[in-house]
Amino acid sequence: MSTPSTDPPAGTPESTSAHPCQGQAAGLSRKGLAAGSVGLTGAIVIGVSCIAPAYTLTGALGPTVSAVGAQVPAIFLVGFLPMLLVALGYRELNAAMPDSGTSFTWGTKAFGPWVGWMSGWGLVVATVVVLSNLAGIAVDFFYLLLSQILGDPSVADLTRSMWVNIPTCLIFIAAATFVSYRDMQTTQRLQYWLVGFQLLVFLGFGAVALVRFFNGTAWSPTPIDPSWFNPLAVESTSTFIAGVSLSLFIYWGWDVSLTINEEADDAGSTPGRAAVLTVLTIVSIYMFVTIGSMAFAGLGDTGVGLGNPEIQQNVFFALSGPVLGPFAVLMSMAVLSSSAASLQSTFVSPARTLLAMGHYRALPEVFGRISPRFYTPGNATIISAVATSVFYTLLRLVSERVLWDTIQTLGAMIAFYYGLTACAAVWYFRGHWLRSARDFLLTLVAPGIGALILFSLLIMTLRDSMNPAYGSGSQIMGVGLVFILTLVLIGSGVVIMIIQYLRDPAFFRGEVIATSDAVADENTAREQGAGATPP
Repeated sequence: MSTPSTDPPAGTPESTSAHPCQGQAAGLSRKGLAAGSVGLTGAIVIGVSCIAPAYTLTGALGPTVSAVGAQVPAIFLVGFLPMLLVALGYRELNAAMPDSGTSFTWGTKAFGPWVGWMSGWGLVVATVVVLSNLAGIAVDFFYLLLSQILGDPSVADLTRSMWVNIPTCLIFIAAATFVSYRDMQTTQRLQYWLVGFQLLVFLGFGAVALVRFFNGTAWSPTPIDPSWFNPLAVESTSTFIAGVSLSLFIYWGWDVSLTINEEADDAGSTPGRAAVLTVLTIVSIYMFVTIGSMAFAGLGDTGVGLGNPEIQQNVFFALSGPVLGPFAVLMSMAVLSSSAASLQSTFVSPARTLLAMGHYRALPEVFGRISPRFYTPGNATIISAVATSVFYTLLRLVSERVLWDTIQTLGAMIAFYYGLTACAAVWYFRGHWLRSARDFLLTLVAPGIGALILFSLLIMTLRDSMNPAYGSGSQIMGVGLVFILTLVLIGSGVVIMIIQYLRDPAFFRGEVIATSDAVADENTAREQGAGATPP
């Protein structure tokens, strides 16, 4: 069985950070990834790409309007709050322990191997579910775009054919895997183009919608009202919770900026800054486009009104013609590029988490092997792609409704592993809470409140999902399928964890990564520094 190595691959630059307890002193080690290959801009672009604002808001705006009406901007701001608070906690953890395992590694350091393993599992499962959905959406918009270009609406219906949909989906996954397997420079170059195009079209759409509102040519001019930004104006608590749960999904993915920390030009600071800036960038984009759409179309339940249930599954396809006129096809191209870009960048996160889990012997060592040519987590990337392909194919063969219900489980899975990681920040830095006002806010208050919000949402989501009416309406013995799927996804992790413990218990005995806190790791780092022999 292999043991963690602290040696970087030949020919790759060392990452740097001044934090006293990072790296080997914290009981961690490098994996052999190409250090110094991602800068701040690249990390932000990859983070924005993973969130996929054009694709995400396309699917989320309509359902959120149906849940909370005119208070959509308020709900998006409320959903942004726990993401920002958790991101601040992530930033502190990354400064102390820049490790590609992120949630897995940090949870292990703070709470021990069992909790850390489940944190990593939550991240991996959530990303596999998202990857399956992204691939399916990419297929839908691919054929929709073809139908618009060819002027033949029947082409768009090809996606409904299982024997067309599944092979096309597998081709998209294979292409994304090919790019992800290669070096990070290839990923960054592709993402600059895809993200740049989708944001240009998306922000252009919002700008044109607002111009049409102000010059009186909007479909249903609706004055911007301060009540749109008041979360207290939402009709009921259950409606408020449903809206916030939906908003969690639209921000998910910013943490990919941290999983590439061992490849960043400054592992201790660049990824944390990128994560916070990514969250701030995304909320700005969402607010701008949402306000423009509401001002242009209103909330009516007919035509292109955002309250029309017939367009709520794909709001921007319905609005693209009235807003952009002859350039409406650009919106389909933007959503396609958004889902395709996210499909590729989202592979980055589970691959590096699985790499770390294999490296530290929390999974079989095959997961911890690096591509000797590209210095990327080659095996973990391929395994992630295979899991995504099998997951999508099986569920697509069973039922589209079941596939949709797996997407509904995302809110619970996101709250689960983000919440655990935020708690890890609070507990790991417990010796720093009263060291300064900054430490009090960033290591206790921010991640603590973020975790409290997320775990509250998790509990309420699990409670609501027991109702068969939640999600697609499917049930087993009177219990909602979404609730059952959530338990199955979490429970399968417990089973795999126990199997790994039986075959190689070293990680679970604390022999690979020792549980500790920031103060203890800093003291160890100082002792090692004092005992080092000068060159």
